[in-house]
Amino acid sequence: MVLPHGAPGVQVMVQEWAASRPDEPAVRDSGTGATLSYRQLWERSTWLAAELAGRGVRRGDVVAVALDRSIELVVAMVGIVRAGAAYLPLDGQAPPDRIATILADAGAGFVVGTPPDGTAPADPRIGRVTVPTTAPAGGAAPPDVPVGGDDPCYVMYTSGSTGTPKGVVVPHRAVVRLVARPHYCVVPPGDRCANQSNPAFDATTFEVWGALAAGATVVVLPSVLSVTIDDWVALLRRERIDTLFLTTSLFHTVAREEPAAFGSLANLVVGGEQLELTVVRRVLAAGPPRRLVNGYGPTETTTFAAYFDCTADSLAGLDRVPIGYPLQDTGLYVLDEALRPVPPGDVGELCIGGPGVALGYLGLPELTAERFVTEPRSGERLYRTGDLARMLPSGAIELRGRRDRQVKLRGFRIELEEIEQATMATGRCDAAFVEKVGEGPAASLVAFVLPARGSAGDGLTELLAGCLAERLPAYMVPARWVVLDGLRFGPTGKVDREQLLSLLDDASGQASAAGGDLGPVGEAIQQVWQEVLEVPRVSPGDGFLDLGGNSVMAVQVAIRLQQRLGLPVEPADILLAESLADLAGRASTAVAARS
Repeated sequence: MVLPHGAPGVQVMVQEWAASRPDEPAVRDSGTGATLSYRQLWERSTWLAAELAGRGVRRGDVVAVALDRSIELVVAMVGIVRAGAAYLPLDGQAPPDRIATILADAGAGFVVGTPPDGTAPADPRIGRVTVPTTAPAGGAAPPDVPVGGDDPCYVMYTSGSTGTPKGVVVPHRAVVRLVARPHYCVVPPGDRCANQSNPAFDATTFEVWGALAAGATVVVLPSVLSVTIDDWVALLRRERIDTLFLTTSLFHTVAREEPAAFGSLANLVVGGEQLELTVVRRVLAAGPPRRLVNGYGPTETTTFAAYFDCTADSLAGLDRVPIGYPLQDTGLYVLDEALRPVPPGDVGELCIGGPGVALGYLGLPELTAERFVTEPRSGERLYRTGDLARMLPSGAIELRGRRDRQVKLRGFRIELEEIEQATMATGRCDAAFVEKVGEGPAASLVAFVLPARGSAGDGLTELLAGCLAERLPAYMVPARWVVLDGLRFGPTGKVDREQLLSLLDDASGQASAAGGDLGPVGEAIQQVWQEVLEVPRVSPGDGFLDLGGNSVMAVQVAIRLQQRLGLPVEPADILLAESLADLAGRASTAVAARS
């Protein structure tokens, strides 16, 4: 479905359900039990739209949203687009400076809601709006804004190779393409769809608008990282969740520990990174959801552009999971540098066409022209993904890597150059190189830095990590740092990144020599760390985060320690421990107190 410019926007699909199924639940908070019907959602969004219009918001304006997953977030999304504006979801975990940069770049005049830490925008010109819960005095008439398919619906910021984040402007037609008659994930009226993604991650588009467009219920859930996996699985079943999206890393984490966890679902869509074939097969053998889909799509093509149904038959004879086939009204093309099709089986750049393609990058016409191009023969507008791909004999598309240095880490898209530039901007080093190491939940970022001339390396990595934590989201701060005494060059005169990565092996060997007596409990913890972190040796003085650990992997460690030793260890205990020896000592004390 391609909306002409004068056609109604995505909010009309919500209006239709408010008229035909007014008393059916539209959104529910699993934590509080609070629920809004479609009539109530439409009513509250009317109040918000009227207030925004009364305060001067007009068609095409950008309104930021500082709300975590909640009923209020859904009301804000619907109310803002009803006012004719585009919503800009803010990442509550991002540093204040990054939030300020994004607000200034987007030209947002208002922020709806309050960030989790209660901070307000530094710019006093940005107004504050709360989501109304009661009708305004004298009632409220919704603004009559003629929003069409090419009007902006939302702006989503992603990591930028220029050193600053860039805003992707997504129109209404693109959201309608994602959620109207979605054959990749069929959601009947009355189904219950989980919302557990960070609002600043475009999976929220699928979770919220996909449910509301279908007359289903958006069920706000906690992240799988904030509860035990057993409690999370029990919550899925208690809330009768039918449709769920998980990032690939989270799926891998849950599937490795509880492969039967998804058996109660009708639809499980997984996306963000390369899906591991062995993990998928384990889930399929353990009691899978009725439908397990590998979803693929950059932010610039509105959440998903391709899908692949994972079944025993579809995966037979494959050595990796494809991204599959185009979504409805979407074109997938494998092209060469001149935008000419390459023969099936040959590797080229994946380009995407159709109404799901975004309008471009906010305020960046040159970058927009570089990435959003016109196919010379058909005249179709395409987005160049930068992903290398090939077409299999079945017609499915398989990814084969990247043509630039953009990476995916736990579902987040990261430009490594942005981290390198932020590191150099501290003035504390003369060179910085950042690489992704490992795959899946074991993946992490490692930074190699050459101290500035005349400065010492002592304390440098802690200082750099602290500076980056003030400028970048936590997922973009390297987990490991290596201080260089000089640069290593390859035959072309460029810095040899392979030689840099080999330094990690040297560091692992030196750590192995450190040794240490941990006792039986400590040795069991050491074994679990080595398994989850996928390192050959962990020494007593090693820290979990220093070895590349993260919150996803801490969940895995906690589960395995509980299963093997009965230790009441929480993920936070692992993340906050100064070292393996520190955690082992406290765990040994707890075991001794029990006996």
